[in-house]
Amino acid sequence: MTREHQLATSVLVVGTGGAGLRAAIEVAEAGVAVLAVGRPRVEDTAAPPTSEGVSAALAHADPRDTWEQHAADTLRESGLLADPRAVQTIARNAVRAVHDAERLGMRFDRQPDGRIAQRRSGAHSYRRTAFAGDRTGGELLDALRGYAERAGVPLLSTCSVTRLLVDHGSVFGAYGFDLVDGSRYLLHADAVILAAGGHTRIWRRTTARRGDPAGDSFRLAAEAGVRLRDAELVQFHPFGLLGPEHAAGTVVSEAARGEGAVLLNNLGERFLSRYDPERIERAGRDLVARASYTEIAEGRGTHAGGVWLDLSHLPRANILSRLPQVHELVLELQGLDVSRDPIEVAPTAYYSMGGARVRPEDNGTEVEGLFVVGEGASGVHGANRLGGNSLLELLVHGRTAGRAAVEHSARLTAHRRSLGAVRDAEADVDGVYAAGGTQNVQALLREVRDLMTEHAGAVRNESGLLAGLDRLDEVVDREADLGVHIDISGYHAVAHAFDLRSAALAARATLESALERRESRGCHQRSDHPDPDPELRVNLVWSPTEGVRREPVQPIPTDIAARMREVPVDATLQD
Repeated sequence: MTREHQLATSVLVVGTGGAGLRAAIEVAEAGVAVLAVGRPRVEDTAAPPTSEGVSAALAHADPRDTWEQHAADTLRESGLLADPRAVQTIARNAVRAVHDAERLGMRFDRQPDGRIAQRRSGAHSYRRTAFAGDRTGGELLDALRGYAERAGVPLLSTCSVTRLLVDHGSVFGAYGFDLVDGSRYLLHADAVILAAGGHTRIWRRTTARRGDPAGDSFRLAAEAGVRLRDAELVQFHPFGLLGPEHAAGTVVSEAARGEGAVLLNNLGERFLSRYDPERIERAGRDLVARASYTEIAEGRGTHAGGVWLDLSHLPRANILSRLPQVHELVLELQGLDVSRDPIEVAPTAYYSMGGARVRPEDNGTEVEGLFVVGEGASGVHGANRLGGNSLLELLVHGRTAGRAAVEHSARLTAHRRSLGAVRDAEADVDGVYAAGGTQNVQALLREVRDLMTEHAGAVRNESGLLAGLDRLDEVVDREADLGVHIDISGYHAVAHAFDLRSAALAARATLESALERRESRGCHQRSDHPDPDPELRVNLVWSPTEGVRREPVQPIPTDIAARMREVPVDATLQD
C-alpha cells in the first residue's frame, strides 16, 4: 500500500515562491503553526531573476510623489479594469512594504545620502521604484528564504498538491504526493493560502522558469469553487529570446531600446515606423509586442518566427558600459555578441494579470478559509501591469493574507473534516498512478502550448480563438487515454499529468474569456475589434460550470481619478 503522511497545521501555504514565503513568515511571526509546501524549483542560471524593483511612493527621488498618485498611475495603466479598492490597498501600504522587506533582510541600493535609491519604471509619474541592482527579484527571494529559515518556517519542498480539500464551502486542507518516493500527503489546516503562481507556462514562449506549474493556482482554486477573473488579461513582453529551447522566452532588458536598439523585419525594415511614426522603438510595450506579432504573422518575420533586435550600430563601449547584462546574457545563451550580431526576439508570455477572484481587503475568496496571493490572484493589475507592482503586490498581500489566515484560524470553534473529500482526492491520484494509456503527457502539454501561442498570443481574433477551443477539446479527449510512466527519476510524470489538467483548465478560461472580450484594451488585443468598447469596461468572471459572466468594475474615487494623467513615453523605459 502507498504510504500516507498525515500532517496538521493552523495555516497551510501552497507555494514557496515570494508570495508564499511572505505569507508564511507573517503567520510564523504571529506565533501560529504554519507549513509551506511546494514543488522543488528548477534553478536555471540562464534565466536571470527579474530586474524590476518594488514601487512605492517613498518620495526620495521626487518629494512630490504620493501614494494617491501611485494608485492613479496603476489604475490608468490597468485600462480601468483594476479594482480601485485593491489598488488603493497596495499603494497605501507600499512604503511599509519596502521597509518591511528591509527588516526581513532585503538590501536595496542607496542614494549618496543613505536613503533608498529609486528609479523610473514602467509608466510611473515619478521615480518611485526601489531596486537592488539588476537582480531585485532574486535578492528579495533570497532574503525571504533566509528569514523564513531563521524564523523556523517548516518547508515541505517535494510535495505536489493535487487538490484543495473543501467541505460545504469551507477549506480544511490539501492533498498531494511526494515527487521523490510517491508517498501521499494528507494536510489538514484551518486556513489555506494558495500562492502557486500564474499561468504563463501554457504558452510556448514564456518568462516562467522550467518546472514552474502550468496554471496550478487557476485549477486548484476553480476546482475548490473559486471563480477566476480576467483570465484573458496576460502581459506579453516584446523581447523574448527564441532560443535555446531551455531558455526560450527569456527577456532582453527594456534598457536595450532605451539605449537605441532598433527592431527590423526580414526585409530589413524598421517596421515600427509604420505603427508609431513618432516614437518608433520607444512606443509602449504593448504596441511593440502587437507590431512584432503582426510582422511575424504576415510573413515578414525571421525564418525561426521572430524579428531582429539590432544594437550593432551602437558603440561597443556604450553596450559594455550601459548594457552589460544584455551583452552577457546573449553571449552566454546564444554565443552572440550583440555589439556585432542582431538577435531574434518575439513576444513572450510575461505575466498573468488575471487569476482567482479575491476580496480586496484580505485576499480571501468565496471558499471560507481560502486565500490567494501573488500572480494567481487578480484585482490589482487589470489590463496592464505597472512596473514594480508585482513584487510590491506579493509583499503587501502576503502580509495581509497571512494576518487574515491567522485571524480565521483563531475564530474557528471546530475543525471541519470530510472523509468523502479525502477519498475523492485519493482516488484522483490513484487514477493517475495507474494510467496506462497511449497518450504522452509531454506531447499533450506541448499541444496546449502550441495552440495557445498560435491562437491566443499578443493579438487575437474570433476565428483563431474558436480554433483554439476546438484544438483544446481534442487535447482533453486524448487526455482520457493518458499513459503515465514512473521511473527511477521519481514521480515527476505524475506531476506533469496534473500540470496537463491545470494547463487545460487555464487555457479554456483564457480562450473563452478572450472570446467574450470583443475589444482591444491594454494587453488584450483583438484584430477584429481594434478599439476599446465602453460596454466592456467590466471584469470577466469564469468558472468551469458557468462559463463567462460580466461583473461591473468598482468606481474610482474622485480624488484618485483627478490625478490620472498620461506619462510621457520617455518616462516608461527603465533607466
